[in-house]
Amino acid sequence: MRKLTPALIMTALLALPALAHNIQENAPLPAVTVDDEGAITLDGKEFGYAPFSSDSLTGKVRVIQHFAGRTSAKEINEPLIDAIKAGHLPQDKYQTVTIINVDDAVWGTGPFVRSSAKDGKKDFPYSEVILDEKGQVKKAWELDGKSSAIVVLDTQGKVRFAKDGKLTEQEIASVMSLLQSLLAGA
Repeated sequence: MRKLTPALIMTALLALPALAHNIQENAPLPAVTVDDEGAITLDGKEFGYAPFSSDSLTGKVRVIQHFAGRTSAKEINEPLIDAIKAGHLPQDKYQTVTIINVDDAVWGTGPFVRSSAKDGKKDFPYSEVILDEKGQVKKAWELDGKSSAIVVLDTQGKVRFAKDGKLTEQEIASVMSLLQSLLAGA
């Protein structure tokens, strides 16, 4: 039996109103597969692609960052990503998953979006980076366009926090506390 700490209670209370569209707390994500481009792979200096399925998101604590293929959307929740980087979370128990909705990019910027995604994979090879050409994830999870969503999954792939839109400083602190708690139990 896990002890209820004030931080866990606050995280639970903050998560309730922050649920993104059809993403349900304590349940797996709505199933979706991206096989048009998909997960960027890196073998030495060679990039490739592999199909991505939301069913594969078990075994580690994960933060999923989904955003439109626009600089403005990427920047919406950059403070959380900066906090995660500064937190030096253990790679054997934690993974960041970035899903970029290329279908929601500014017209003509698709090549830049792909290049930037590959740079991100090169800089953080232990992270998963997915290019979603047709916006399948946005549709399956009913996310807002031109925006950013954050989802925290436990090791069983169940949603522990989700928000479509900008996280407040308090929500960022709660997510970091939640991640520490989940990692302690992993």
